[in-house]
Amino acid sequence: MADAKKIITTCTRDCPNTCGLVARVENNRLVKLTGSKEHPLTRGVACHKASRYIKRVYSKERIIHPMVKEKGDWKRVSWDKALDLVADKMKTIAARDGHQAILYYQGYGERTALKLLNKYFFNLFGPVTTLHGSLCGGTGQASQDMDFGRRISHDPLDHFNSKAMILWARNPVSTNISLVPIMKDIRKKGGRVIVIDPFKNRTAALSDRFIAPAPGKDLYLALAAARIIYDQGAQDKDFLDNHSINAEEFKGLVDRHSLEALCALAGVTLEDADDLAQTLIDYTPASILLGWGLHRHKDAHYTIRAIDALGAVSGNIGVEGGGVSQGFEEFGPYDQQYWGDHLHPDRRTLSMPLIGEEILNANDPKIRMIVTTASNPVCMAPNQNKVEKAFKKTEFLVYCGHFMDDTADLADVFLPATTFLEEEDVMASYGHNYVGPVNKAIAPVGECKSEFDIFVELAKRFDFAHRFCRSAKDWLHDICAPIREYGCSMDDLAKGPFRIPEPMAPYLDKKFETPSGKFEFMTRYDPKKLGRTSTAFPYTLLTVAAHDFICSERTLREHTPLPEIHFNPLEAERLGLEDEAVVRVKSRSGEVMALLRTDPGVRCDCVMAERGGWLKGGHGLNRLTIDMASTIGCGTPYYETRVTLSREN
Repeated sequence: MADAKKIITTCTRDCPNTCGLVARVENNRLVKLTGSKEHPLTRGVACHKASRYIKRVYSKERIIHPMVKEKGDWKRVSWDKALDLVADKMKTIAARDGHQAILYYQGYGERTALKLLNKYFFNLFGPVTTLHGSLCGGTGQASQDMDFGRRISHDPLDHFNSKAMILWARNPVSTNISLVPIMKDIRKKGGRVIVIDPFKNRTAALSDRFIAPAPGKDLYLALAAARIIYDQGAQDKDFLDNHSINAEEFKGLVDRHSLEALCALAGVTLEDADDLAQTLIDYTPASILLGWGLHRHKDAHYTIRAIDALGAVSGNIGVEGGGVSQGFEEFGPYDQQYWGDHLHPDRRTLSMPLIGEEILNANDPKIRMIVTTASNPVCMAPNQNKVEKAFKKTEFLVYCGHFMDDTADLADVFLPATTFLEEEDVMASYGHNYVGPVNKAIAPVGECKSEFDIFVELAKRFDFAHRFCRSAKDWLHDICAPIREYGCSMDDLAKGPFRIPEPMAPYLDKKFETPSGKFEFMTRYDPKKLGRTSTAFPYTLLTVAAHDFICSERTLREHTPLPEIHFNPLEAERLGLEDEAVVRVKSRSGEVMALLRTDPGVRCDCVMAERGGWLKGGHGLNRLTIDMASTIGCGTPYYETRVTLSREN
């Protein structure tokens, strides 16, 4: 077909895989989206969510024209009218109440190079209020920094050197598909794969052993495995003696309880702990990969540091095919001066994990205006009731996105954004070391504009336009200066992925960026802060990544009438609940109605549900979650939420 073409691009969605993709276009319409076989890591593999993304691009529910709400009703307007209104409101509010009366809420929906400039726009405008903390990985990074000085994960390709892989709260089949061929390769060569999670996720079927610790009690499993290693004299004595500090203090933590007591505290069997330990002893090197669920406890640093320590005791730190890997710096390959944060170092920031409370309590000045991009906080932030109240209280809301989701519903202006298939950019990853091109496959649908073009057009209405209004090509050239310094030209980057030259296996020289220059073991933990329980609310709510969607990236029509919760059948029988019963799920923050699915793969002390369903779609599970910040890293402890179930009469 003469007008058929294939465009190399990169997935920009909130996923560690960041797949290299090939978009097939016929008659100027996207018809197929598949994995690129030329990508050195993803190698032609892409999750089914990628192929389904075509429906999102062309969905009849997608908003493709600027909209303004007038007297409660949405009205289609021109871009000029919409942007004039936004600019006028910004100027009026800044003049009346100060720049800090405006909150810019930038989410994680897309993390491309040009997205740095969104915040730069606001920094040029003035010291508006922004965010600190995260809804995701901040706790993990901050925790590992305590042990390693600077968290550096093993390149996923290094896991081909592993004789075992421990997937601790990670579910690659649903959330990190490029790890699946590596897992299969390890097992094909006689190695082992262990999956550790409070519920039997989809990856467990590809493992040699599944271990289900009590939620928030993984620390005890790590200590139990370490105790077995010590008891057998299999610890890495050279590393402990010469390349670490506080090893004896950590050994004291291991010896505080008997092996039987540690397993009981973890909610696992002796056989579980022994199999984990023996795998680390007999199948070296072993890679331990941490999932994001581990972060979602208030004092998750205790658990993460205990797992780091287990990696050190077992001799898997600073060796090829080993390591305790958590994530990568997705903005690391860019020149971060283009955030523009140096322009207003003393500006006000609000805590992302506590965003509802923070907006409601903000004073001097109050938050009068919120601009939201790449995010749906009314759906995804914890304690949805409070977040919804805060957004409703704010006098003017601007939303930039694709669909009329929970946050967009409350907005006064809707600015329709392009998808990554309709724009030019560069994408790095928090799951590997490759940056890839984002090449435009199709023209923007309707009147949609890229966030970059939206902010360029908006900047023209301010006196800093001369500092901001440049071409995307020129901005990318400057933002990607570190990549060019590594030897990759922008022309080469447009043709395919480039690997940032981080070590395949870090710490081979056994040098760490800690104060001591050595690996630093944890020396204490507070057992009262691990896996908090409640008699009134006996079950831990686990809101996990969906298999078919990424966070709240769905449409209204794609919602089931009720969210589904997975619950152990024995516990359901004890409560007099049967499969497919409609139940009321209640926490101290709120309640939702849900469809119960009995599932023997879920522990008796948990309720599991997929996150991301919209409130307006009848879901809204974040009505249940409590809002708090983690002790380390200002992350969001969703899994501190406890619930109770009852039949809906």
